[in-house]
Amino acid sequence: MVRAPSRAELEAAHCWEADDRVPRDPAMTAFRRAVRYHQAQWREARGHPTGTQPIAPRAGDDRVRLVGSRMPLDYARATGANFMTPASRRAATERTARVEPHQTFDHQRVWADLLSSQALAFNLFGDLAADHVRANDAVHTWWPDADGSVVDVRFAHSPGRLDSSYLANLRVFDTAFVLESDDGARGVIAIDTKYHERAKPETPRPENVPRYIEVADRSRMFRPRAIDDLRRRSDLAEVWLEHLLLHSMLQHPNAGWSWGRYVVIYPTGNTHIADACVRYATLLSDRSTFNTATVEELLDARALRRSTQAALRSRYLPA
Repeated sequence: MVRAPSRAELEAAHCWEADDRVPRDPAMTAFRRAVRYHQAQWREARGHPTGTQPIAPRAGDDRVRLVGSRMPLDYARATGANFMTPASRRAATERTARVEPHQTFDHQRVWADLLSSQALAFNLFGDLAADHVRANDAVHTWWPDADGSVVDVRFAHSPGRLDSSYLANLRVFDTAFVLESDDGARGVIAIDTKYHERAKPETPRPENVPRYIEVADRSRMFRPRAIDDLRRRSDLAEVWLEHLLLHSMLQHPNAGWSWGRYVVIYPTGNTHIADACVRYATLLSDRSTFNTATVEELLDARALRRSTQAALRSRYLPA
């Protein structure tokens, strides 16, 4: 268990947030408070100013309060301080400048919120987006059975938001590694990155459920009656729908995907996400397209530059 700072420590760092408490889960509560406090200490040690709630306050708003795990938005955009390397900052800049159809992208959190999981994705994989040779080495270190060579790295990506030939919803992958083999076959490793989040119950949109069931049935990945449970309100809804998004790509008649894998990445201390992934895996009869990895496992594999590994450990993993 990560040691949670005291309330006095958290309040002094502008990190006492009621929402960090997870009912009946002291380990996850401790983790959420610890990483928020750690991010505030990281920011303070580097001389970055303290941000606020809301992230971009309006002049004269007397409800504004300081939040230690954020930076002021204008400062964060100007400095790129939420990103660990020039390549990760460049990847974030390029992605936020480009608009995919129907996208909903929280620009403010990506730039200014130190707890942002999308920012973590840029920091983990931004260097690889700039160097496909290194990306290929890293992908095959982490997933040795991946077929083909990396030809693209995409962030905050969906193959088709609101497109009924996929899932007709707004689900995205934080990162997608596109691979191509010598015979032209394409594969994708689609990644969901978690950091401070917990698994929250969610109800799939009723009007989309028939399409979800169709994709799930065609995938032949689920145990009997598992879909009946997943279609209802559940804290497994997010992982189910993103896994289905991958399968909708594999089933698409014109997309040309030969294989794919959906991977959830989270720090070891995030027991909520770890438990949700374990429970989700028990509903699968075939786990070949579903995988998990911890941030620590990715860094321990030494697939990234040594300096980047060290910076990521210092930034994201409280001792």
